[in-house]
Amino acid sequence: MAGEKFKLGITGGIGSGKSSVCRVFEVLNIPVFSADRVAQEIMESDKEIIEGIKSITGIDLYVSGKLDRMDLANIIFNNNSLLNKVNSLVHPVVFDYFRRWVPEQTAPYVIMEAAILFESGASEIVDRIATIIAPEEERIQRVIVRNKLSRDQITERMRNQMDDEKRAKKSDYIINNSENEMIIPAILTIHNDILNFIKN
Repeated sequence: MAGEKFKLGITGGIGSGKSSVCRVFEVLNIPVFSADRVAQEIMESDKEIIEGIKSITGIDLYVSGKLDRMDLANIIFNNNSLLNKVNSLVHPVVFDYFRRWVPEQTAPYVIMEAAILFESGASEIVDRIATIIAPEEERIQRVIVRNKLSRDQITERMRNQMDDEKRAKKSDYIINNSENEMIIPAILTIHNDILNFIKN
């Protein structure tokens, strides 16, 4: 890692508030690489990935010219074997994008935001990890409002993700993003801790 830029991984389950936390870091001028967003872009534009997804799922999810993400989610979130195949197709390409993106940044450190940081192996390419936790009911309500998914669809996705307790055990920092918790002091503490670590 010598001479390389310091990398903080940010993760948390669906509806935990990763985007809100990352927006605060961006206000502090820390660049954020959204692994999930890049994965979506790749699944829309990379010809090899598009062919791979068609072959894994056995159906053409690009009939409209764009990936039908809702259909893909419904297929893979109910089938772990297909989920793992799609992940192992997409993640190496995302990591490659990240490795090329990092040296272009001028901030003292960078962030990789990923919902499945541990499950995808991305935890191996960052230096420290912050996990965002929030009460399950708050998470469900956030996702219902944001993604128009049903409660059943959300709990199904939660079951497919690592639980908060497991994530927290493997993390260096925890941010509690509950309605009655202030996230900014927690973020500033992490920010200053990393800056001090880099300086020393």
